[in-house]
Amino acid sequence: MRVMLDTHLVLWAMKDDKRLSATARSEINRASTVYVSAASLWDISIKIRLGKLQVDPNKLIASLREAGFEPLPITWEHAAAVGPLPDLHRDPFDRMLVAQAITEPVRLLTHDATMAKYSDLVSIV
Repeated sequence: MRVMLDTHLVLWAMKDDKRLSATARSEINRASTVYVSAASLWDISIKIRLGKLQVDPNKLIASLREAGFEPLPITWEHAAAVGPLPDLHRDPFDRMLVAQAITEPVRLLTHDATMAKYSDLVSIV
């Protein structure tokens, strides 16, 4: 099974944060491939600049590589898939993650119940 992590799960997994549920840990460990979207790193970079998050992006990328996670670039098809999504979620980064999950397809793991309304490919963990 291939999975993609939403941005919070990326941060929690890299910090071994207790907010990362046992279910999420299990899904990550069982996955054949764990993807992290370029949209998540973009979102993190903006939050760093705004002072909402303190993390070294280069160390985060190194940790992601060390963990064996794979990058998922944003393609034209992903960008086009955002347009038809219903207005269930206002966050453009989360909407991109959903579009990527649907387009690839890949299971998107999240803690955000609103995102799960988009597709059966989105799992709340």
